[in-house]
Amino acid sequence: MATPAVRVGLLGCGNVGSALVHLLVDDAERIATRTGLRLELAAVAVRSQSRERDAPIPAGVITTDAHAVVADDSVDVVVEVIGGIEPARTLILTALQAGKPVVTANKELLANFGAELFEAASAAGVDLLFESAVAGGIPLIRPLRESLAGERIRRIMGIVNGTTNFILTRMSEDGTGYHDALAEAQSLGYAERDPTADVEGFDAAAKAAILANVAFGARVVAGDVYREGISGVTAADIATARQLGYAVKLLAIVDHAVGNGTPDEPESIAVRVHPAMVPLTHPLAAVRDSFNAVFVEGDSVGELMFLGRGAGGRPTASAVLGDLLDAVHNLTTGGAGRSVTSRPVAIRPIDDLRSAYYFPLVVADRPGVLHAVSGVLGHNRVSVRLMEQVSTPADPEDGPVHGEAAGPRPLARIMFVTHPAYERDVQACLHDLRGLDVVERVGGLLRVVGP
Repeated sequence: MATPAVRVGLLGCGNVGSALVHLLVDDAERIATRTGLRLELAAVAVRSQSRERDAPIPAGVITTDAHAVVADDSVDVVVEVIGGIEPARTLILTALQAGKPVVTANKELLANFGAELFEAASAAGVDLLFESAVAGGIPLIRPLRESLAGERIRRIMGIVNGTTNFILTRMSEDGTGYHDALAEAQSLGYAERDPTADVEGFDAAAKAAILANVAFGARVVAGDVYREGISGVTAADIATARQLGYAVKLLAIVDHAVGNGTPDEPESIAVRVHPAMVPLTHPLAAVRDSFNAVFVEGDSVGELMFLGRGAGGRPTASAVLGDLLDAVHNLTTGGAGRSVTSRPVAIRPIDDLRSAYYFPLVVADRPGVLHAVSGVLGHNRVSVRLMEQVSTPADPEDGPVHGEAAGPRPLARIMFVTHPAYERDVQACLHDLRGLDVVERVGGLLRVVGP
C-alpha cells in the first residue's frame, strides 16, 4: 500500500525556496525510499508570478495569496522562507493555530518574536522548526535542542555570518582594504547591495539571540545583543594582529553564568557580536571565506565545533528539508518534537565584560609621549601586556598634532595589547587618551579571545 503524500505549502520562492523546490521535486523518490515519507508540493506563494525562477514548480500550484495557502485545509505543513517580520509573523501564527507544523528560516522574526511563536506552537501541540535560521546548512539547532539538552553549556562562540568572514579573509590573506573586499563580496553575491545587516552585525546579532534562547532558555531579543560591525576594522589592524599571532573574526558570543540564585548572584547571560582577535591556534582562526563555524563549550562534552556552509540557497534548503522531514514524521505519528521554552534572565551589560584588548594610537613622535600615555592607562587600571611602536609618515590631511605649529611633524603608531581588564575601564581610558594633546588618533578597539 502506497504511503499517502503529505502536502506542503511553501511561502516564498527566492534562492532558498527555489533550492527547496528542486530537492522536493528532483529527489522525491530518493527521499521517499530513505525516509518512508512522500512529500507533495501543494502550493507556492510568491510576490510576483511573472518573475522567472530556476525551479521546477509543478503546474497550477503557484499563487500570490500567501494567506490562502496557510488557510487551505489540504495543506498539511507550511514552510516559510519569505523573511522579514510581517506578513511572516501573522502567517506562521495562523498556521500554528490551525494545527499545522511550520518550518522557517526567518532569523529576524525568531530573534524578535520567538517567544510568542514558540508558545503558539506549544499550545497547538505542533512543531515550529528553524534549523536553517542560524548557520545555514550546518546542523546546530537540533544538536543544541536534543543531543545537548542535558548538557550544562558554558559558552557558545562562533562565526555566523559568511559575508563578513569572506571580507575579513580577503583583508587578511591579500591585504585588501575593507571597501575593496566588500565590493568583491558584492560582485560574488555574498553581500547585498545594501550590506548593512551583514557588515554592521545585525544579522549575527539576530542569530546570537536565537542561540541564547535555544542553548540557555534565556529570553533574549535582537535588541538585547551588544553589537559592533567590521566597517571600522582596517587592513593595518589585521596585519598587526597576524604579526602578534591572531586572526580577526566577527564573533557572536553567548556566555552563561548560573549564579547561586540569590539577589547578589543571579543567573545571567552576556550576548554580544563584535570583531575580535582570535589566537591562530584556535580552530575558529582557520575558518576562511564564507564558511561559518560555531564553537560550543560544555561541562561534560568539553569543546565541540560545527563547521560548514553558513549561507546559500542549497545548503540552507538542505537544513529546511531536514526540519520538514522531522515535522512530517511527527505529524504522521501524532506527536511533536521538544518545544523551545524561555524565561527572563538578567543580561549582563558590555561594561561588565572582562577581556584583553588591542588598540592602536597615532601620536607625536617626541620625548614624553609614552609617559603621558602610561599615566592615562594606569589611572584607568589598564595594564599593558604588549606594546609595539613604529614610525608612520605624516598625513597632510591630519593637520598638526594638537598644540603644535603647522608644518612637517613626525608621528608614531603605537599598538597595545592589554592584560584582562573591564570594558568600562578600557572605554574610559580611550576617552582620556583622545583628550591628550600628543595623541592624534585613537584606532579601533578589538577584544582579544583566549591567551
